[in-house]
Amino acid sequence: MSLKEIHAEENYRIPAEWERHEATWLGWPHNKEDWPGKFTPVKWVYAEIVKRIAGGEKVRILVESKEDEKKVKFVLASAGAALNDVEFYNFKTDRGWMRDSCPAFIKNGRQVSSVNFKFNGWAKYPNHKKDQKLPQYISEKLGISRFIPVHKETQVVLEGGAIDINGKGTLITTEECLLDNTTQVRNAGFTKKDYEEVFAKYLGISNVLWLGKGICGDDTHGHVDDLCRFVNERTIVLVQEKNPRDENYNLLQDNTERIKDFRLEDGTKPETIFLPMPEPVIFKGQRLPASYANFYISNTSVIVPTFNDPNDRTALGILSELFRDRSVVGIHAVDLVWGLGTLHCLTHEQPAL
Repeated sequence: MSLKEIHAEENYRIPAEWERHEATWLGWPHNKEDWPGKFTPVKWVYAEIVKRIAGGEKVRILVESKEDEKKVKFVLASAGAALNDVEFYNFKTDRGWMRDSCPAFIKNGRQVSSVNFKFNGWAKYPNHKKDQKLPQYISEKLGISRFIPVHKETQVVLEGGAIDINGKGTLITTEECLLDNTTQVRNAGFTKKDYEEVFAKYLGISNVLWLGKGICGDDTHGHVDDLCRFVNERTIVLVQEKNPRDENYNLLQDNTERIKDFRLEDGTKPETIFLPMPEPVIFKGQRLPASYANFYISNTSVIVPTFNDPNDRTALGILSELFRDRSVVGIHAVDLVWGLGTLHCLTHEQPAL
């Protein structure tokens, strides 16, 4: 493993999620504060996630200790997961939201490297110091080169859930998440141009598309992976709320208008498919970020959060038409979303060579 400067001639790029994986990273749940009152059923949701991904790729799971590893193996075996495809890594974390605390993986045709953005607990939670060390740990375990993205003489803060990409040079994000300078500040004073320079240098991105706000209940303040996703190089899915009395209605209408002006890296318009939203999921008086856009694409399946809602079937049907080469499977996420995230938030792909 080496720490080095990135050079444009090396042609690094961040692959799309549907490209071939070597593995998926998960952090086994241990922080009961993330799911107060619902922690017990969550481990069985994790087991179902592992079951649906293993068989098509490795699942690399972070656990707190060897003793925890034994307990996790029992849960996975009970759920019928393919344990021969599971690897365990003893690393203490604050939380298990791998999408945001893992490194970003990039490729240049010859090798996979990592980009170790800084993780600051979504500019909200002080207990993130263990998670902040995860990118270096993973890079060293895999023996891969790593890059530390620096702009304006500071290490750049970025979570994986804040961006979505098509693997050809186009990236989607939101102004609410990255440009906020009052509520949850990632990189104070950064402009769109600053981010676009960072994305170009470290991720091989030539085209950045900016949406407005994320969905209501989103603890991250605007992550795009609850809102809008690429499903192939030329097609995006965008969640849409049909009830004008719902608090998501106006902000999602604004994003629908913005998408009309979007262009891909080659200048053409992307195809847009609309996903419904479930009815509001509320627990203990709090609206939760329930969204079908928080699906995860593995080598052999697409796992989609479901919410005991009539629109579950509609969303699964739409995604089944878009992913003909994979099985599209619903994962019950009513308990999971109490942690303020679901399937995409918990997972992180590691691309294959």
